[in-house]
Amino acid sequence: MSDRSEVARLETSQRRLDRWMMWVPYGALVISSALVPIGAAADLATVPYPVVGVVVVLTAAWMLWWTTLHPQWEHDRRRMVTFYAVLVALIYVLIWCSPLFGFFAWTGYLFTAYALKGRLTRLAGTSAVAVATALSQVGGYPAIKNPGAWRFFVVLLLFNVVIAGSMTLLTTMTHEQSAKRAEMLEQLTEANAKLEAALRENAGLHSQLLVQAREAGVHDERQRMAGEIHDVLAQGLTGIVTQLEAAASVPSAWERHVEAAKKLARESLTEARRSVQALRPQPLDEAGLPDALSDVVSTWSSLHDVPASLITTGAPRSLLPEIEMTLLRTAQEALANVARHASATRVFLTLSYMEDVVTLDVRDDGVGFDVSVYPEISSYGLTAMRDRVLRVAGSLEVESEPGAGTAVSACVPALGVAA
Repeated sequence: MSDRSEVARLETSQRRLDRWMMWVPYGALVISSALVPIGAAADLATVPYPVVGVVVVLTAAWMLWWTTLHPQWEHDRRRMVTFYAVLVALIYVLIWCSPLFGFFAWTGYLFTAYALKGRLTRLAGTSAVAVATALSQVGGYPAIKNPGAWRFFVVLLLFNVVIAGSMTLLTTMTHEQSAKRAEMLEQLTEANAKLEAALRENAGLHSQLLVQAREAGVHDERQRMAGEIHDVLAQGLTGIVTQLEAAASVPSAWERHVEAAKKLARESLTEARRSVQALRPQPLDEAGLPDALSDVVSTWSSLHDVPASLITTGAPRSLLPEIEMTLLRTAQEALANVARHASATRVFLTLSYMEDVVTLDVRDDGVGFDVSVYPEISSYGLTAMRDRVLRVAGSLEVESEPGAGTAVSACVPALGVAA
C-alpha cells in the first residue's frame, strides 16, 4: 500500500470514529433522562420534572450548537474551553437533579480530548468530570451530606481520578503519536513526490545530454576527418601536383618524378580508404570487438607488409557500442600512425578485459618520438585519439622515446549492454 493510501485510510477511519462519538453523548443523555422516573420510584431524590426537562434540553442544545452544528470550532481553543466549562457545569446541575445522570456525566471524558489541548489542561478537565462522576456514584448531593459517606466518596473520587487521568494521558499520547505518524506519512509522501519529480527531471536531462553528446560526437568526428583530409590527403595531392609539374619542367627526369607521383598517389589512396573505413561501423555490427580488431590488424598488416598480432586477455563480453567503437577507432588510428611515422618492423596489440575497465595497448618497435612535445604533434593524430577516449570517460597514455618505439594505451570503463 502506498503512503498516500495509508494517509487516506487513517483519515477515513478517524472521521468515521468522530461521527460515531458525536452521537454517544446524546444517547447517554436520553437514557439518563428515561431513568429519572425510575429513580423517583426508587426514592432517589430528584427535582421537579419540568426543571429536569429544562436542564436536559439546555444541555442537548449546548452540545448541538457548539459541536454538531459548528464542528469547525473544534480548532478554536478559547471557544472550546468555554464550551467544556459550561458543559461540566451542566453535568453538575444534572447530577443535582438526579444522581442517575451519572450515566451521562462520563461522556465528559469524551469531550476532554475533543475540546481541550495540552496534557495539564486535559488532566484538569478530567478531574472535574471525575468529581461529578463520584458524586453520582455515592447518590448525589443529598447523600454526601452524610458524614459516613465522605470516606466512600473520597475512595470513589480517587478511583475515578486515577482511572480517568490514566486513560486521558494514554489517549493524549495515542493522539500525539497518530498525529506524528500522519505528519511523517505526509512528509514521506511529499518527499516521494519530489523524488519522482527529480527522477523525471533527471531522465529528461539524461536524454538531453545524450542528444548533446551525439551532436558533439558528430561535430568532433567531422573536425577529425577534416583534419585528416587537410593533413594527409591534401598534402598527398599537393605532392603529386608538385612531382607532375617537376616532370613537365625537367623532361630528362620525368620518369623519377612520375614514379614519385605514383607512390604519393598510392599512399593517398590508402589513406582515403582508411578514412572511409573509419566512418563505417560494419566490423562491430558483424562481429564482436576482438574479432573486429583481429580483422583490422590482419588487413593493416597485409596492406603495409608489417607483421602485427593481437592478443586478447580476460573473458570477452559485450560493451556499450560507444565504448567498443572507441577502442576500434583507437586501434585504427594508432596503426595508421605506425604506418605513417614509425617505420616499424613489428606491431603488438593487446586487448585486456578486466572487472571494471578494458584496456587496449598498441606497441611498435619503430623510431619513436619525444613525448615532451605531445600533444603539439597534431599530425600524429594522438590528440584526436585522446579526445575520443575522453568522451567515454576513459584515458589515453602515450610512452615513447626516439629510437625505442611507441606504446599507446587506452583505458575505458567496462560498461556492458543492459540485459
